[in-house]
Amino acid sequence: MEILSYEFMRNALLAGLLASLSCGVIGTYVVIKRIVFISGGIAHTAYGGIGLGYFLGINPMLGALGFTILSAIGMGIVNEKSGQRSDTLIGVMWAAGMALGIVFVSLSPGYTTDLMSYLFGNILVVPVMDIWLLLVLNLIIVLTVIAFYEDFKAVAFDEEFARASGLNTRLLNLVLLVLIALTIIVLIRAVGIILVIALLTIPAATAGRFTSSLANMMGIAIMLGMFFTSGGLFLSYYFDLPSGATIILLAGAVFAIVSMLLGKRERKAAKTESTVNLS
Repeated sequence: MEILSYEFMRNALLAGLLASLSCGVIGTYVVIKRIVFISGGIAHTAYGGIGLGYFLGINPMLGALGFTILSAIGMGIVNEKSGQRSDTLIGVMWAAGMALGIVFVSLSPGYTTDLMSYLFGNILVVPVMDIWLLLVLNLIIVLTVIAFYEDFKAVAFDEEFARASGLNTRLLNLVLLVLIALTIIVLIRAVGIILVIALLTIPAATAGRFTSSLANMMGIAIMLGMFFTSGGLFLSYYFDLPSGATIILLAGAVFAIVSMLLGKRERKAAKTESTVNLS
């Protein structure tokens, strides 16, 4: 517990807990709606905003926030109206966002010392100002989900029925994409742009192995996210490993173990049921 005497570790743990809350809630929708790839596209366009922040001399996180929200809205609108395949569109925006980030960084004066932390994550260097930003973003995400919980639930499980029921599914999908963008900004400091999709989806995917209830899935995903971020931090500290990568490896290992154990149990139950039916 002596590591908690360091301020940077306390900030890192707090950032991890905040990241776990948002990734558990929004990641559940991402997994249920099967929009992992579009979330990945939104995540990688964030690099353009980070580069823009450096170029304008403002906090890169603020630059990423505005840029990513606009990219998410644009991706949602164009994806709905364009005749192109959605994966092609997402791939173009994914690459364009990263390219813009590289151009902005190259045009920025001075030396961007912590640029790699945005790509691969370094939760150990999260400043207090970013902690407050993460707190505000989490409040926005949680309050929005509470306000539109039933509507989001209908769109997530059966969008056609939701549309037939009179819900504005287009608007709800755009709001959901904006929430995904906000969540990605929260997670960038923890694991970086490259690995952000893993932390956004693994806790929710693991939780989905235990329950089919939306609320329960969110709760389990939040707790798993807290375990992954805090456990990964402690492991990275004691074994001198990169924090973001360690968090993801721990999450991946737990998901693999859970999948194997539950898969084995499910196959055994199916075999038993088949034997009973035959008899």
